[in-house]
Amino acid sequence: MPGIFGIISKRQPQQNINDVGLMVDCLRHEDFYVTGTYKNDQFGLYAGWATLPGAFDDCMPLFNEARDLVLLFAGENFVDEADIAELGKRGHEFESTNASYLIHLYEEDEVRFLENLNGWFSGVLLDLRQNKVIIFNDRYGMGRLYFYEGKDEFLFASEAKALLKVRPQLRAIDLKSLGEFFVSNCILENRSLFSNVSLLPGGSEWKFRSATDVEKRVYFKPADWESQESLDKEVFYDTLRETFRSILPRYLRENGSIGVSMTSGLDTRVILSNMDHRAHEMPSYTFTGMYRDTLDAKIARKVAETCEWSHESIPLGKDFLSSFPGLAEKTVYVTDGCHNLAGAYDIYFNEIARKISPVRLTGKFGSEILGNMSVFKKPGAQRSALFDPEFHQYLEEARETFWKMQESHRLTFAAFVEAPYFEYGRMAAERSQVTYRSPYMDNDLVKLMYQAPPNTRESREIRLRLIEDGSPTLRKIMTDRGTAGEAHHIFSRVPQLLLYTLFKSEYVYLYQLPGWLGKIDKMFSPLHLDRLFLGRYNFGHHRLWFRDELSSYVRDVLLDRKSKSRPYLNEDAVESMVDGHINGTGNYASELNKVMTAELVHRLLVEE
Repeated sequence: MPGIFGIISKRQPQQNINDVGLMVDCLRHEDFYVTGTYKNDQFGLYAGWATLPGAFDDCMPLFNEARDLVLLFAGENFVDEADIAELGKRGHEFESTNASYLIHLYEEDEVRFLENLNGWFSGVLLDLRQNKVIIFNDRYGMGRLYFYEGKDEFLFASEAKALLKVRPQLRAIDLKSLGEFFVSNCILENRSLFSNVSLLPGGSEWKFRSATDVEKRVYFKPADWESQESLDKEVFYDTLRETFRSILPRYLRENGSIGVSMTSGLDTRVILSNMDHRAHEMPSYTFTGMYRDTLDAKIARKVAETCEWSHESIPLGKDFLSSFPGLAEKTVYVTDGCHNLAGAYDIYFNEIARKISPVRLTGKFGSEILGNMSVFKKPGAQRSALFDPEFHQYLEEARETFWKMQESHRLTFAAFVEAPYFEYGRMAAERSQVTYRSPYMDNDLVKLMYQAPPNTRESREIRLRLIEDGSPTLRKIMTDRGTAGEAHHIFSRVPQLLLYTLFKSEYVYLYQLPGWLGKIDKMFSPLHLDRLFLGRYNFGHHRLWFRDELSSYVRDVLLDRKSKSRPYLNEDAVESMVDGHINGTGNYASELNKVMTAELVHRLLVEE
């Protein structure tokens, strides 16, 4: 994923230059990436960047007119055009369509510089006037920065692998973090999978006078927003509608280079209902399955037609399975093991989406911010036999950590825990191919949602109302789960129940099929009867793929001598799980996914 990296050290300059050269290679995942390095021997700063061509941050490094301020910035910043124009009136020279104006924001108001930024980002700023370096990221922590504090050096990078590459002693799995990976599908509390490699907390501003002289502070805390008083219901809704419409133009500026990741759901539709379709006509697309268009794609096409936009279904091609081993390794490597190999289609889809538009606008996090949906799966019981008895303590610690963190404010948990921890891996894979945007984590919007009246976020009412007030026509189109649409009589419940039944049936078949039915299903698998009904909701059929087309790959990864001997696993249980899934006597798709992902972390990142 595009990002920044660097070293603050007073070692011999050539040593640092060599290390930075290795780090840039770690972040150059595609031939089309734009990369570069910067050094200042006097301060001992050696840094660099990797980005997508034409992206907001494709203009590094940034200097002020006096060249005594230097900024490396990764990510995007969303402010009103009037704020950018004001800098021009003050005599600053910059290109208004990229990040070049940011250095002047610092120059004008260094105290509130970070508080005024709005987006997902990270950066390093060298202030030669005050002989200091500032390392920072956005308030949510979406602009991830890993760091390592050595005896006389400080290393940082958007991807942990860059640190492991230059400091081999860091190539060790942290068992506490591994326990969280198995239980929660992510690493919590600003740790990483790797020993002595940590995450910069969200909203950080760390000021360095040298590699070892650092002032660590945060410029924002969620409590700053939690303390607001709730608004009257109608006042809140009117303010919400006005706020949402005012922030949307910030995300729509590059007309012609933005594509809409269209879905059948409410979150994308709220965006569409509150923007001028003709002024911002954009191509749209939907990811869909191998055997047929999902309901998501079919309804999304109807939504696009209503907006008079073009629409394209991007299917998961048959080549996906033949390419799976390479895509799986790429997914785990690019995301530092934060995304399971089962999500290998995220890179596959977004490679194609990039050919349509380099910028992907989505409704991501709409249900979590405007609504109260949680994508964070509650930690369930692990198959204890799969793990070595001494590893069980880390699984239990992971459950305790999760439940302790969930005690926070519900919106705080969604925006400051779920988004940067649980969702990070998938987004890192996607952002390795496209610039990824969502207006739902705009600072102004999230701040306002803390003032929602009690129980407002527990229903779909405000989203449906935002759609209705913006475009009654879009409100009439039912989602793939039966929400919205025209509901004037009792028979409107019939399609909702039918859609729910279809969704639940497909879910049970893929994820909860009992063992005795699994045996029967395996017997008839050569007939591929599942293709007659699968794919209306899900395009990922990992239970079947691991059992059939990818069975050889599963065996190669998990039944290798070294794989089975990992100290946290029970070798016999691993063999039994692999054989049981492939023979159809059990459904271990989830366990296979996690254990194979952990194995690839060892091979690609620890053992290289």
